[in-house]
Amino acid sequence: MVFNKAALLSALSLAAAVQAAPAASVGLPCDLYASGNTPCVAAHSTTRSLYSAYNGPLYSVVRASDSHTTNIGVLSTGGVANAATQDSFCAGTTCKIKVIYDQSGRGNHLSLAPPGGAAGADVLADAAAAPITVSGHKVYGVYIAPGMGYRNDQTNGVATGNQAEGMYAVLDGSHYNDQCCFDYGNAETSNTDTGNTHMEAIYFGDNTYWGSGAGPGPWVMADLENGLFSGYNAKQNTGDPTISSRFVTAIVKGDSSNLWALKSGNAQSGGLTTGYSGQRPAGYYPMNKEGAIILGIGGDNSNSAQGTFYEGVMTSGYPSDATENAVQANIVAARYQA
Repeated sequence: MVFNKAALLSALSLAAAVQAAPAASVGLPCDLYASGNTPCVAAHSTTRSLYSAYNGPLYSVVRASDSHTTNIGVLSTGGVANAATQDSFCAGTTCKIKVIYDQSGRGNHLSLAPPGGAAGADVLADAAAAPITVSGHKVYGVYIAPGMGYRNDQTNGVATGNQAEGMYAVLDGSHYNDQCCFDYGNAETSNTDTGNTHMEAIYFGDNTYWGSGAGPGPWVMADLENGLFSGYNAKQNTGDPTISSRFVTAIVKGDSSNLWALKSGNAQSGGLTTGYSGQRPAGYYPMNKEGAIILGIGGDNSNSAQGTFYEGVMTSGYPSDATENAVQANIVAARYQA
């Protein structure tokens, strides 16, 4: 055997480089949050699994022709939604999204929002109104028009009082309005406005009644009840950018200390932008979160807004920036396409 010094040195150099390289984050969003010691307590998506081991239903649909329902699962464990099941079941009629299942195992499923202090009963979303692809496969989002909304007032493990939490959502950056309020997150259990500090939810839209970000909007802001906030100032935070991407990652998180943060990013490429990180607005500390989960509506069932939801989670604890960066990288890797 001929000794080749150059080849040996090359091999040793490669081995050293591999050993020195940081390990890539492995897993889907809720795997990553668990690794960061801020586990998901709610995980909702109509497009894909949010745990690498998840093989259950993502959502259910009810068809107009006979009111029968069926569950829409995944193509494989940890994979994307099996939209063909919906297409077959709903052929020749129409379907609505009845339940969006919680993948965390805590039973925090989302179903039709009941009447609240601001509006009467909502209606279900059209199951076929938001077709896209994820990882090259056809899937459907949750297309919320005014009057539609989902909720769970009896949750398990969701932050209450001044407990820390985080949340993200992947949304359609082109579907919004200036009405109140297209939210996803923590809200009142009574479906009524019980005062400042009783909500902590992602808001997306271009409402300027309470405040705004830079430019014309839309913006990712936080609904903390009786106010949509882009930062400490109740009016404008020029650090919170206008969203121009077709798919947007939106993040809100609040610690048990007087600290909260707001982030956004293009769900198809790149990283996250921190729109705000710092002290809570005046009158919003300590928090009095109640632990209900809402989608597409405000805490008192204000239901005049619109938007499209694809996936989102809520966590126990205040996620680190490193964890959120890994989640954003996974979202980008999922290849959302219109």
